[in-house]
Amino acid sequence: SSDTVRYPVAPLGGKRSGWSEHHSVDFEHLVADMDEAGIDKAAIVHSSTTYGYDNAYVADAIMGHRDRFTGVFSVDVHDPEAPARIRYWVDRGLSGMRLFAAGSTVSGSQAWIAEPQTYPAWQCCSDLGLTVAISMRQDGLAHLVDIATRFPKVRIVLDHLLHAPIDDGPPYAASAALFEMARYPNIFLKLTTANIRRSREAPATPESYFGKLMQTFGSARIAWGSNYPAVDGTLKAVVEEAKAVLSILPQQDQENIFWRTATSLYPVLAR
Repeated sequence: SSDTVRYPVAPLGGKRSGWSEHHSVDFEHLVADMDEAGIDKAAIVHSSTTYGYDNAYVADAIMGHRDRFTGVFSVDVHDPEAPARIRYWVDRGLSGMRLFAAGSTVSGSQAWIAEPQTYPAWQCCSDLGLTVAISMRQDGLAHLVDIATRFPKVRIVLDHLLHAPIDDGPPYAASAALFEMARYPNIFLKLTTANIRRSREAPATPESYFGKLMQTFGSARIAWGSNYPAVDGTLKAVVEEAKAVLSILPQQDQENIFWRTATSLYPVLAR
């Protein structure tokens, strides 16, 4: 938002993401871009690298548009008041949570996602049937497994396929830890523009990489995410790029990835 008085910038960890500062898109422009790209519905992920744990902008933005949008919020899961904050944002019309354990502005140990202080927040998500997306890396997966097994009713989505390395080529041994997550039925994957582009960098190929994902996870546990506007390119171009690359997959798999899995993770989008 251009209104920094109503929606003050207070990024998580005190470091704002470069994309949010230099080429962000407000809600009105997002709607126009979605219309141009042919996207009917979306789950909008709150930018914690802009607003920290204040999810007011995305909640206000979708208030009159819940037939088309839902929102994904962030809270401090270590806060004793986390369950109350989760319920507050759900009451405001948001239907998913996201944790930022690793990324462009966050580094260090990812063990905190499974510390006992977080259990009430995870239990609250379980009780409410909320999906939890998480930005993290492969070296933190032992902590994720702890949570996934402790709270088996919580659907967990791994953003950007963990940015797991694929430059070793088939059979992608460097991403073995990612593929191992397929054994946990409540762990899902978010396949984004970054993954689409990396799949075409030799020795990887879309056929070999996405074929491996289909064999391990299956398309019903994979959802596409544009990562717009953090990624370079217009939303229309990003959609066309993803559709072209994933056209190698059977139609059923394409439909799962582009919308069916999303409606299972965020059921309000199916209504």
